[in-house]
Amino acid sequence: MKNALTCLLCLLAAVTNAQTFQGTVYTNEGKPLEEATVLNLRNGIHTHTNELGVFRLKDVNTGDSLRITHISYSPYTIAIAGKNDIEIRLHPAEFKLDEVAIRSSLRHLNIIADIDLVTNPVNTSQELLRKVPGLFIGQHAGGGKAEQIFLRGFDVDHGTDVNISVDGMPVNMVSHAHGQGYADLHFLIPETIEKIDFDKGPYHASRGDFATAGYVAFRTAEDIDKSSVSLGIGKFNTLRTLGMFRLAGDEKEAAWLATEYMSTNGYFESPQHFNRLNLMGKYTAFLPRKNKLSLSFSHLDSRWDASGQIPQRAVDNGSITRFGAIDNTEGGNTRRTNLNLQFFRYIDAGTFVKNTAYFTRYDFELYSNFTFFLNDPVNGDQIRQKEKRTLAGFESEFNKNLMAGNIPVALQVAAGLRNDAVRDLELSHTLNRKTTLQEIQLGDADQVNLYGYVNTDWRLGKWLINPAIRIDHFRFGYTDKLAAAYQSQQQEKTTISPKLNFIYTPNRNLQYFLKLGKGFHSNDTRVVVAQSGKEILPAAYGADLGVVWKPWPKLVMNAALWYLHLQQEFVYVGDEGVVEPGGKTRRMGVDLGLRYQVGSNLFFDGDLTYTHARATDEPKGSDHIPLAPVVTVTGGISYRHHSGFNGSVRTRYLGHRPANEDNTIVAKGYHVTDLSLAYQWNNWTIGVITENIFNTAWNETQFATETRLSTEPAPVTEIHFTPGTPFNIRGVLTYRF
Repeated sequence: MKNALTCLLCLLAAVTNAQTFQGTVYTNEGKPLEEATVLNLRNGIHTHTNELGVFRLKDVNTGDSLRITHISYSPYTIAIAGKNDIEIRLHPAEFKLDEVAIRSSLRHLNIIADIDLVTNPVNTSQELLRKVPGLFIGQHAGGGKAEQIFLRGFDVDHGTDVNISVDGMPVNMVSHAHGQGYADLHFLIPETIEKIDFDKGPYHASRGDFATAGYVAFRTAEDIDKSSVSLGIGKFNTLRTLGMFRLAGDEKEAAWLATEYMSTNGYFESPQHFNRLNLMGKYTAFLPRKNKLSLSFSHLDSRWDASGQIPQRAVDNGSITRFGAIDNTEGGNTRRTNLNLQFFRYIDAGTFVKNTAYFTRYDFELYSNFTFFLNDPVNGDQIRQKEKRTLAGFESEFNKNLMAGNIPVALQVAAGLRNDAVRDLELSHTLNRKTTLQEIQLGDADQVNLYGYVNTDWRLGKWLINPAIRIDHFRFGYTDKLAAAYQSQQQEKTTISPKLNFIYTPNRNLQYFLKLGKGFHSNDTRVVVAQSGKEILPAAYGADLGVVWKPWPKLVMNAALWYLHLQQEFVYVGDEGVVEPGGKTRRMGVDLGLRYQVGSNLFFDGDLTYTHARATDEPKGSDHIPLAPVVTVTGGISYRHHSGFNGSVRTRYLGHRPANEDNTIVAKGYHVTDLSLAYQWNNWTIGVITENIFNTAWNETQFATETRLSTEPAPVTEIHFTPGTPFNIRGVLTYRF
């Protein structure tokens, strides 16, 4: 009887002591640390800290030991002595892949970006997007234009099917003078980026317009370790200066200011005269009661000349070289000023509100000549695309952890508004960037996007079930300034995007996922009014089935089979000022990736994608999707030693792909390898960055275009290309203080 009573008392004590435990994880400087893993060593249950560094972990008993880990921080173990709401500080340490845990979260693939940012820091703004496995970019207008993006069988153009944001502020421009979804990231200084959040497919309720092939969300650092100045000099009269200044940094506030200037003539025979000035700054206040306020600004001013895309026949007959030009008067200028505010309102350990507000002032002017003398055999076909834009918006997201019976549920409810006011949206036929020969399009566009979403995470043992729904309402307005009489045209449209995702995590080293969702991208306002609001929010239906696996402590592997169907759409061709019908498309493929740490200093990574992309309404043989990537491979080896030496070799391969619908014109693939070396001694770092170390002749962008040269009696359709960089090298000297 006595033994039975003792056992009963012990059981009651265990039940009484078992609790939902909460705490906050900070850096050694007292700043909240997001996505730290908190593991109960007794039962294997784990969770992660939120954006305020707060975590809640169920089934914790007095005497349990919790192990807290985070990339690049030393692990920490603490025994629970009965006190709830503890505070834990982690200290920086060398990166160890065996300390990385697979996250039971819909954003589970962020583990890949976190590893890559630590082992292979970015050197240029172009490399930021390349951190997404399988994403390729191409520059074809002198360095100042937004890059062309390729992902999951999409020629995304400059952003039509990839949603891009920075600190919650949208980067994609709707109804842009050059193309829908135009996403220019050149206002970012790469050294300021702290985190890259990404996923492929339309599976996240928090990502709306353009999130069909996927999304990429950048977050700038709240603080920097030290101030620094840097000077880089290289081939082709390349100069880059960088200053990063830590203005404040303690437990109450952090502030920094960064400035970058870059100029180059490029590797073309006609100098680019490219120059870009960037300013960025951020202030973060860590307020009482775990609240947090961040204010940031950035400014970009860029000008450049360009050689444009050249016809293969002109190179073959010797009239120009690979680096020559048919029309060297192309180029442009752009300015963008951003203001951004984020306020995190802490309510309790399971509840907070995230508020974001932003304002952008944007000016753009671009001169291009894609067809040479096809339409105007006397003056040529140069065009000017121009606009002035004011972009403003906000989003408020309520986050709540609650219990539905015995089931933990994480709830997100959000509402937001975005307004684009575009003035003097222009397409004109010009001569020599000076004379306007004909105004083809000129008008004002106003677009409003009002949206809301509900996202829920249901945790059923080792399962995470994520049902979510998003509603977007658009109001499109356009005033044609070339019309004989004033007329303001308006259309409205609403779309609903449901999502349903399943994540199964049997342990911290293995995870399976099935993702299902509907996404969309909006069409240009000029398309909307031309189509009277019909078929102007084409939907994308996607599915992903995959796995993330750590078979060994220092090896992470990921794989996915995926499918994406895109509805009928109408496309505004900004280079011609016309509306063309698109069609239904189907894409399917496989993604493979691995990250491996050899010893303590050597890292290897590799990614491979295969895509089958077809237009479903076209007959077989004429159903290819122009420029859709088929096979891509990226990989590299990096070495980081405590003595201060580090280096990396990166390689990327983009296979042959069709350039037209019947695959009679092929865009040739390429294979390019880059090398970077650096050595840090005390406060000094000297580095060498090389591109295309084997001096491969490759084409960065390619198009099947109908053109006519001044000497030709009839037009010709063939490959037109912008050559990729030949062997390039620059040295970098940095001083930290």
